[in-house]
Amino acid sequence: MSRTEEFQELRPLLFSIAYRILGSVAEAEDAVQETWLRYEATATEPRSVKAYLSTTVTRIAIDVLRSARVRREEYVGEWLPEPLLDDPYEDPERAAELAESVSMAALLLLERLSPLERAAFVLREVFDFGFPEVAAAVGRSEAACRQLVSRARRHMAAGRPRFEADREEREELASRFFDALREGDVDGLRGLLAADVSMVGDGGGRAPQLARAVAGAQNVARLLGSVFPRMARIEVTFEPHQLNGQPGAIFYDRDGKVLHTLALDILDGRIQTIRTVINPDKLGHVGPVADAWAIHREVQAGRPS
Repeated sequence: MSRTEEFQELRPLLFSIAYRILGSVAEAEDAVQETWLRYEATATEPRSVKAYLSTTVTRIAIDVLRSARVRREEYVGEWLPEPLLDDPYEDPERAAELAESVSMAALLLLERLSPLERAAFVLREVFDFGFPEVAAAVGRSEAACRQLVSRARRHMAAGRPRFEADREEREELASRFFDALREGDVDGLRGLLAADVSMVGDGGGRAPQLARAVAGAQNVARLLGSVFPRMARIEVTFEPHQLNGQPGAIFYDRDGKVLHTLALDILDGRIQTIRTVINPDKLGHVGPVADAWAIHREVQAGRPS
C-alpha cells in the first residue's frame, strides 16, 4: 500500500481526533493536511503508520488549540463549536462514545480542559488508545497521562451531557418541533420545551446574534414563534439535518445559501438547549454562505428588499 493510500485510509480517524480537540472543522482539516505534509516529507517509514499519524495530528492540534484559546477569550458573544454534519470515522464498538463526544454539549465541556487534558482524554476515552500511545502523542510520561485523563474524567463527569437514549423518540420530538416552527405555533413549541430551556447563538460579531441567552419555555417559544414566520415571508427555509450527532436543521436564504444552523439537545422528552451558529466564518464547510445582515434588515423591515 502506498503512503497516499495509507494516509487516506486513516484520514477519517485523524480528522475526528483533531475536531474533538479543536471544535473547528476548518482547523481540524488544516491539521490533517499538515499531518500529510509531514508524513510525505518523512524519509524513514514509521514502524506504525497509525501511531505516527495520530501522534502528529494530536501534537499539531494541541499547538493550534493553545493559540486558539487566546482568540476565543476575545471572541464577541457566545462561542460555539463549528457545526459538524457528519463524523467521517466509524467504529461500531465505540459508537456511543463517538456520538456523545462530538455533541456540542460535550465539546463545550472539553473547552474547560487544558489542551493536554483535552488531547489525552480524547485519545484515551473516545478512541480507546492505550496509555503508551497517549503518552507518545502528548509528549508526557504514562503516569502523567493517567493523571491528565483522571482530571479530565472528573471535569467531564461533573457536567456530562445526557441525551435521549432512543434515537427514534428523539427524532420524532425534533420533527414535531420543526413542524411547530414552520407554523409559528407558539403553544406547540412551548409544549416541547423544558421549563428551563435555553437558546444561545453564535454570531462572533460577524452576523446578527442574540445579545444574551434566552431562557425559559415561554420566552424561547415566543421568540421562535414570532421570528420564523417573518423569515419565511422572505423565503428563508430550513431542512432538518443531524448536527454533531444530534437533531438539528440548516437554514437557507431564498438563493439556497446557508444562513445558520440550529441544533437541539433533547432529554426526558423535552428540548433542553437550542444552539444556533450564524457566524459566517463557521459555515463555509456547510455550503455557500448567505448575507445574514441583509436577511436581518429584511426581517426587520417586514418585507423583501
